[in-house]
Amino acid sequence: MTLLVAKNVTKRFGGLVALNKIDIEMKDNAIQSIIGPNGAGKTTFFNCVTGFYTPEEGDILLGEHNITGLSPDRVTQLGISRTYQNIRLFKNMTSVENILVGMHPHLKAGLIGGIFRGPLTRKEEAEALKEARRILNFVGLKGRGDMMAKNLPYGEQRRLEIGRALASKPKLLLLDEPTAGMNPSETHEMMNFIRHLRDELGVTILLIEHQMRVVMGISELISVLDFGEKIAEGTPVEIQNNPHVIEAYLGRGAASGLVQAAA
Repeated sequence: MTLLVAKNVTKRFGGLVALNKIDIEMKDNAIQSIIGPNGAGKTTFFNCVTGFYTPEEGDILLGEHNITGLSPDRVTQLGISRTYQNIRLFKNMTSVENILVGMHPHLKAGLIGGIFRGPLTRKEEAEALKEARRILNFVGLKGRGDMMAKNLPYGEQRRLEIGRALASKPKLLLLDEPTAGMNPSETHEMMNFIRHLRDELGVTILLIEHQMRVVMGISELISVLDFGEKIAEGTPVEIQNNPHVIEAYLGRGAASGLVQAAA
């Protein structure tokens, strides 16, 4: 079943065309990647999907919902969540408090409930706290709930940010450079963790990633952007051997190295 469809998505900033008629389609329960050099339009596409930017042309569909131009909070409620290339945690809040922030779109207690804290509000708070600790356990942060986010090691901060994204119960999770700054061991663990997210939770995953070993190792389909246009799309093997990708993005030496690494 198709989960996400982007059709002819175009985004301009003045005279700069950041995205030019981009078509991307995702099947439910897939792991896909978007690659391309800096300035290719990858993060701009993420921002259009999540409601931070409104494209001038085209449509973005999540299942039966046309989410084009919806506010970020509404997009989150409908089932899309994301992480960022530069970690954006609430660093002076605890790990469990960060997870609770991610739950906000689905909590029912409003301003009045928060002020008077009646029985229903207290019950919801207790259930939310229990669920937040379950999420921390799932992302490998058991026992870290009361630690300040800023005191967590870098790799654990990455996992906490993913946990906060999962707290909003997404159908589609967008990961922006999830292995940025990680050593080889941490990168390998993150690759396994991303597969685990899909296999255990059934979450569809779209990622931006510069580490080609990660992209080729976990992606089922790869879209390649260059100067705001999609120049190629296919399986890892097809992308490795696509002449347009080799010329415009990877370079012949890099592409040859990827083929040897995959062999």
